Order: sequence, then structure tokens, then C-alpha cells
Amino acid sequence: MAKQEILCGVDIGSSQISVVIGKVDPTKDVLEIISGARVSCRGVNGGVVVNIGETANGIKRAIEEAEEKTDEVIHSVYLGLRGSHIETVNNRGVVSISRTDKEITNEDVLNVIDNAKAIQISTDREIIDTVAQEFSVDRQKGVHDPTGMEGNYLEVFVHIVTASKTHLSNIYKAVAQAGFSVVEPVYGLLAVGEVVVSDEEKELGCLLIDLGGQTTGLAVYSENSIRFSEELQIGSDLITRDISYALRTSIANAREIKERYGIASPSMVEKDEEIEFTGVDGRTVRKTSVKFLSEIIAPRVEEIFEKINEVVQDANFSDVIVPGGVIITGGGSLLGGILTASEQVLGVSSRLGICHSVRGPQEIVSNPSFATAIGLLKYRPSLESSQRPLFIRRIPLWRRLREMFR
Repeated sequence: MAKQEILCGVDIGSSQISVVIGKVDPTKDVLEIISGARVSCRGVNGGVVVNIGETANGIKRAIEEAEEKTDEVIHSVYLGLRGSHIETVNNRGVVSISRTDKEITNEDVLNVIDNAKAIQISTDREIIDTVAQEFSVDRQKGVHDPTGMEGNYLEVFVHIVTASKTHLSNIYKAVAQAGFSVVEPVYGLLAVGEVVVSDEEKELGCLLIDLGGQTTGLAVYSENSIRFSEELQIGSDLITRDISYALRTSIANAREIKERYGIASPSMVEKDEEIEFTGVDGRTVRKTSVKFLSEIIAPRVEEIFEKINEVVQDANFSDVIVPGGVIITGGGSLLGGILTASEQVLGVSSRLGICHSVRGPQEIVSNPSFATAIGLLKYRPSLESSQRPLFIRRIPLWRRLREMFR
């Protein structure tokens, strides 16, 4: 019987770290989530490490919390990346098949992809992933796998993801300081798309919105591949701050109020109830109403979706996303009425992005906040893995002793 592989996904979010541990049955290709954990972390800001020590402690705490719910001991992780330092571009490559038999081999496929990756980037950036959108054989487009076909010219269209080397180095240092190694760095938006967007939606054309705290990831799918992606420096933390300022309460209280009572628009409020909370001094008792709260939230939600709409229009994908609609995931997707707000601004049907084809505890697999971490376990970086270095570090003594006693 084939041994089930134990995997760990670590999503470095806007201001928190999400971790899931899962196992894959190689005979059935089924992903089962065993445990998960989520911790706040002041060491990251918008997916970028601003304090290595704080980030290392956050990673360590999150993984240990997930480990406590299972008998597994984690050594290495699949690392989800996001933030303003991520940039993407589409490119094409072409090679000539000069052999007499004209049969395209796997080596030809790798060569044409290498050709497409030959783009000009600054010395402080690094390619972390290359996704083949489609191949063309003798100008015949729409080929998904050209291996074994015959032709004179092989062409490929790719989606390339690059990241800042310094930001990558800081993240790797934080993971190493926590006592773990990085198996594979993955653009989190690509990973979450693997588990919340269906094959039919990818084929028809759709828009994935990963609404985080300080960043929002956008991905347009069409003809079964990603066509466009971008990281926006806006997120649901802006809503939290608006509530904090308007109600004169702490950020922590504002976040709790938003999560418990927040609704995207006053017109969606069915029952206007009173909300009691403490002021910013932690003692003064204040009161507000659900309707007034929604009046604070509504302008910011509208601003976020208008910005998304502007980006999609500027990229000329407004018509492409209509058939499959909009899929919203991430922690910000839990705001009440978010789907209706999306449909009103974008004019396209919207749904919540919940993980599919994944087994495990419902409080994890049905929670959009864990979607990226889950996607890291299912996503298999396609074209870069054989050339990426493994960032292996020595396991600290405390981890080796704990594993020995277990």
C-alpha cells in the first residue's frame, strides 16, 4: 500500500499566518486536511516581512498549534507568497523542430518554455513560477500538450510570476529561524485558484478575487488557464480602520464588530439591532446600531469593488469574466452582503469561493481564510520546480528532542 504523503502549507497573509497540515493518497489523488491553525502576526505587513523575529515566532506558533491536533511532526513547508513585491507578465516563446522525424519531445517543451522565460527583469527580482497557458504547433493554437505531435514550429504562451529577491530572502530567513525548510515558494493566488475555481469556470472565463486584509489578489481565467493576475494594495483592513475611527474604539474591537455584525450596505440590513462595545480607552461603554455600522462600511466596500472593476476594464477582460462570473475568497469574503455588493458594482454574478475536492474538518475546509493554505497542498508548481533551490536549514535541537519524545 502506497504511503500517504504529509504536507504542510503556510500562507503568509497581510497580518496573520495560516497553516494547514494534510495528506495526499497517491493512489486516489485525494487531499485530506488533518488540522489547521491561524495566528496574528505583527511581523508581516501586506504579505511582506517587516520583522524577521516576529514572523519566525508567528510561523512557529501556527505550525505547533496545527501539530498539536495531529501526531505528525513538520520539517518542511510549501510557502504561499503575496504582496506588492509580486509582479506578473505574459510572454511567448518559440522553437524550431529541426529533426527529420519532426516529433515533439518533452525536451522540446522544456526548451520552448525556457525560451519564453527569457524576459528582461531587474537584478533584484526572481522568477518563482511559470504557467503554460497554451501551446501552438505550426501556428495551430489551443494545444494543451504537444508531446508526441509532429510539427516544424512549437510556440508557447506563458504567465510568469516574479518576486523581489530581498523580500524572498527575508521570508526564507524567518522560516529557517522558526526551524523549518521551504520545499517550494508558491504565488498564493495561483494556489487558491486550484481549490476554489472549478474547471468549468476556468474554461468559460471568470474572475477570482482573493480579498485579504491589506492586499487583494485578482486572477482572470479563460480557456482553462490564467490570463491575468495582479496584487492590489487594498483590503478589508481598511473597513476595520473606518469602523475604529468612526466608533472611536480599538482596532481589535472594530475587527470583532465587523466580523459579528458587519453588512456591506444599509439596504441589506433586515434587523436593526443595538451593538454595545467599549471605547478606545477600554472602559467607556458605547453603543451603535447595525444600520449605522453598515453606513460606515458601505463606502469602503464600494471603493474596493470599483477599483477592481477599473483594473479589470483597463486589462480588457470585462467581457471575458461574464460567463463564469466572480469567485470571492479570503478573509474579507466573510463580510455579510459582500456578494450582493460585488454584483451591484461589477455587474456579474458572484459566489463565495469554498474549497472543492478536499476532505477534512468543515471549520477549516469551508473557511475562506484557510483557502490559500489548502491550495498550497494541492497546487503543484509546474515548470520551475526542477530548477528551484531547496532552502534547507538544520533542525534546531528543541524540535529534534520534541520529535524524539513523541
